[in-house]
Amino acid sequence: MKNQSLLAILLLCVTLGFSQTDKRLKNIEKVFEDILEATHAPGFAVAIVEGDKTIYAKGFGYRDVENKIPMDENTLLAIGSSSKAFTSAILGQLRNNEALTFNDSPIEYIPELRFYNNQLNGNINIRDLMSHQTGIPRHDGSWYLFPTFNRDSLVQRIQYQEPFTGLRQKWHYNNFMFLLQGVIAERITGKSWEENIQERFFRPLQMNRSNVSIKELENSENAALGYEYYKDSITRKMDYYRIAAMAPAGSINSSVSEMANWLKVWINNGKFKDSTILPENYMNEAMSSQSVISSGFPSDENPDLFLSNYGYGWMISSYRGHYRVEHGGNIDGFSASVAFYPTDSLGIVVLTNQNGSRVPSMVRNTVADRMLNEKKGDWVAWFNDLKEKQQKASEAAKKASDSTEIINTTPSHDLSAYTGYYENQGYGRFEITKESDSLFAHFKLIKFYLKHKYYDIFEPLEVTSTGIEEFDELPVKFNFSTNNSGDISSVNINVEPSLDHPIEFKREPKALDIDVSELKKYEGTYELTGIEIKVYIKGEGLYMFVPGQPEYNLLATGEDGFNIKGLEGFKTKFRTLDNDMMKELVLIQPNGTFVATRK
Repeated sequence: MKNQSLLAILLLCVTLGFSQTDKRLKNIEKVFEDILEATHAPGFAVAIVEGDKTIYAKGFGYRDVENKIPMDENTLLAIGSSSKAFTSAILGQLRNNEALTFNDSPIEYIPELRFYNNQLNGNINIRDLMSHQTGIPRHDGSWYLFPTFNRDSLVQRIQYQEPFTGLRQKWHYNNFMFLLQGVIAERITGKSWEENIQERFFRPLQMNRSNVSIKELENSENAALGYEYYKDSITRKMDYYRIAAMAPAGSINSSVSEMANWLKVWINNGKFKDSTILPENYMNEAMSSQSVISSGFPSDENPDLFLSNYGYGWMISSYRGHYRVEHGGNIDGFSASVAFYPTDSLGIVVLTNQNGSRVPSMVRNTVADRMLNEKKGDWVAWFNDLKEKQQKASEAAKKASDSTEIINTTPSHDLSAYTGYYENQGYGRFEITKESDSLFAHFKLIKFYLKHKYYDIFEPLEVTSTGIEEFDELPVKFNFSTNNSGDISSVNINVEPSLDHPIEFKREPKALDIDVSELKKYEGTYELTGIEIKVYIKGEGLYMFVPGQPEYNLLATGEDGFNIKGLEGFKTKFRTLDNDMMKELVLIQPNGTFVATRK
């Protein structure tokens, strides 16, 4: 044990010694400190790989701001979507073993899988999943707002998720398609995605502390906490986000020192030390252009950016004339960049515990400028200029929004009429409640206060432990609709920006809990133009039977009022004429109102 500790100290000394003697990295740590200060990031860590060696690895700032615990090269952080290259690589290994081909349909391995239409069902192949070419947009609200640990549940949602363009017509990022890759590997190997990652990559690459879940991260030593820079003034801790069943798209937690071993595989023909980790033919495809992200000539702002394409879990671009392969990552409180320049045998990984941060790209470019012997960019000045432009754009957008504000309107119904459960099969189910004089939307992990904007449109504001967050104008709105009976029937939420219409969540009024003894007064036979309608108790509920029709469950919604379960716009009202015994059954339907008299 003492020998192992001594070896670790010696390796650390070699790393630090290199950073001080290599001319290419002279004074680079001063720049890193400037980046930390300009971005107000709590901390970050960076590792540099050249050939088959890690030549630099170090942390800056804090992994725990409150307790002033420093970040170092072994600190564990969430790498987010930088996990995707691992997931696709499993399929690369399986193809090498002739367990599949990338031209296969994913339905061949997941028989219950269905897409939005038959054209997609019959033509999507595994390569389309890997290169983001299905034509299906992200639909991230489906997994982020409605998380589950059941992968089969997420797979079932895909058939209800509408595409925004045709198959292979346009590149569009989609986390669900990387979920499917993980499930395909599970069905072929008989092992979970988590087991495949551990056995195929972490163990052979000596990534001994890396893990694949928040539970493991929380139980690890030297793990970073995540933060956000709130309102450009406060560094505030964020809760870990449990990505749960969507893990194949972005749940790996690692350190820059261990991620450096992953980069060594990619710049050394698939090998790590004496072991072959990835087949070379797969690697060549994965880091080559399989789809076009965007086209056009280099811009004045980025004159050295000659291409913007996608491989398998990697983004392909150029940097100052050098071929760059990279993938970023963002998840609550963390940001990442994992990049390599294959023709230069250079790899750079940057991990930070700041939400939606520019730090990874700034540090990556700072290192690349020096290691590639290119002109040194002033990335702090670039950041400050970008921030100023964004501030002006935000102010202009706010001014434009204020100028179109509709004032002095009220909701069309009493707020209690908006309460109930709302569901979309491609997303999930949430509840809206009324508390005092306000509406609240309850999702699994998030609660929103619904602030009235105008007419039947409300703006969601997150409710936190400290109160209701006051953000700038949000793009997401809750727009309620009514049916032909005048009842609130659904809410439309523009949660998927790639579609030209919002996602509709159908409303189901919340049934009141009424004791069975209270339901007895509604039992009986009611006659309507010679038709006998029977109302009776079954189990704990009230039911109605009309000859020639199925049995209907009546859900109590108010005083003597019931909705007919499963029939939108259909409800009933019982009326008493002279005593407690109900004399009439009023059937309220979109095509009219009908009164049945008790026999």
